[in-house]
Amino acid sequence: MALLEVKNLGISFGGLRAVDEVNLNIEKGQLYGLIGPNGAGKTTLFNLLTGVYQPTNGTIMLDGVNIVGKNTYEINLAGIGRTFQNIRLFKNMTVLDNVKVALTNREKYSLFSGILRFPLYFKKEKIMNDIARDILAVFNLEQEEDTLASNLPYGKQRKLEIARALATNPKLLLLDEPAAGMNPNETAELMDTIRLIRDKFNITILLIEHDMKLVAGICEEIFVLNFGTELAKGTPEVVLNDPAVITAYLGA
Repeated sequence: MALLEVKNLGISFGGLRAVDEVNLNIEKGQLYGLIGPNGAGKTTLFNLLTGVYQPTNGTIMLDGVNIVGKNTYEINLAGIGRTFQNIRLFKNMTVLDNVKVALTNREKYSLFSGILRFPLYFKKEKIMNDIARDILAVFNLEQEEDTLASNLPYGKQRKLEIARALATNPKLLLLDEPAAGMNPNETAELMDTIRLIRDKFNITILLIEHDMKLVAGICEEIFVLNFGTELAKGTPEVVLNDPAVITAYLGA
């Protein structure tokens, strides 16, 4: 059974059909790319998968459970984490606290325990600090744990957002243009990091990306959207040499 199985998924905004009858299967442990020209419906599809939008039709099965109708928080608890095209960090919080915010899926204590500083509070805080630091180490951010997120360089802010999504303990991690704005060295490092987190944490990854070198370098399968519909799917070698895909990107 696929980890993610999307059938006949669609959404309309008034008379605009933004996503139309999309079918998508992603196996556990797979590193999958979602590509297409601007306005193809890629981020809209991410928003459907995470409950930001509710589909007009179709089903979304996550590990055999239909998550259509669930809200964003419930879908995150079910096992989907994501990043955003535009970075959305808590910029006035430290790097460490940005990751700890996402650990409420794993560790909790009551407001009462926190106010009165019961032993449970200190126990849970230590556990969360240790987990957050382990995650930051994967991204080489452990030295910046006390830095405000707003003071990080752009590339490290991108990494921190991925680290925060990873802290929610997802089965499926959605990365929306993770290499946007990065220089070639940062992009190469990001490719290695994405492979590492897939293997180290046994996570399935679906990413949107316009950097075809990154897509071809790490993705095992690629799905192409154009005007909200499937244009092509298959291995990078097949898809990136498909004349229809080339035409969609470059024009006839």
